[in-house]
Amino acid sequence: MPIYTKGGDKGSTSLYDGQRVSKNSLRVDVYGTFDELNANVSLADKFCQIPRNVELLQWVEYHMFFLQGEIATRHATTFQQNSRMITVEDVQFLEHAIDEYTASLPKVDSFILPGSSTAGAQLHVCRTVCRRAERLLVAFMQDNFVRPEIEQYVNRLSDFFYIIARSEDHEQQLQKIEDQVIKRYRQAVKERS
Repeated sequence: MPIYTKGGDKGSTSLYDGQRVSKNSLRVDVYGTFDELNANVSLADKFCQIPRNVELLQWVEYHMFFLQGEIATRHATTFQQNSRMITVEDVQFLEHAIDEYTASLPKVDSFILPGSSTAGAQLHVCRTVCRRAERLLVAFMQDNFVRPEIEQYVNRLSDFFYIIARSEDHEQQLQKIEDQVIKRYRQAVKERS
């Protein structure tokens, strides 16, 4: 069975509930940008060195399907009948992770470069794509109802990517220090021999 349907050959696409809209509609732009974000999150989790970060990012990837599906449906109740929706508990989950990581990382009092590790850099890409998706969502909300939980979740998500990026960068810095200590130790042992 081919993956193409030819249904979009004339510039329209189907929403989750089967309604057709123009591919350049703001609704499609919003959920398409979240789809772009999710692909970037998937790439980020492959670069992460901290197993917990991989787990958290995969949790986000899974939840992005709920977010995209709801935006891709004109009436949230139609989506709710067939799928799970983003909840206050999901927002709180992100807040808890952000608070936990913030407490465990060194304090930052200035702007930082976007990622000193590969994972950190990719997570900053996620953060910036998330901010763009959020801007589109806010524009979309001017004429369309979006549940407050979605707006809150998206707002927390960019902060979440920022703090996970910092944790990956910090882990890489610690690894570099450890590698330097081991290298100097081995050099000292060699010189004594």
